[in-house]
Amino acid sequence: MTFKRLAVLAAFVAGVLCVPLIAMQFSSEVKWTTLDFVVAGCLLLATALAIDWVSHKVVTPKRRFFFIFVIAAITLLVWVELAVGIW
Repeated sequence: MTFKRLAVLAAFVAGVLCVPLIAMQFSSEVKWTTLDFVVAGCLLLATALAIDWVSHKVVTPKRRFFFIFVIAAITLLVWVELAVGIW
């Protein structure tokens, strides 16, 4: 992985994390702590890196779609579990 691709992925994750940061400025219903941002950032960056790796290593389009779908589903499940506050 080149530094440029890693920088693009990190910028994308930072952009996504700006959404709750901005929402916190306008609404009292969004209450994220520093730990929330760190966990979400790690989860999103790990997901982006995994999808990038699969998209470059898996040759068959059907298998690539399957693996990316599984990665996205696992990320969504973890995000929902964290949002509910079970942990």
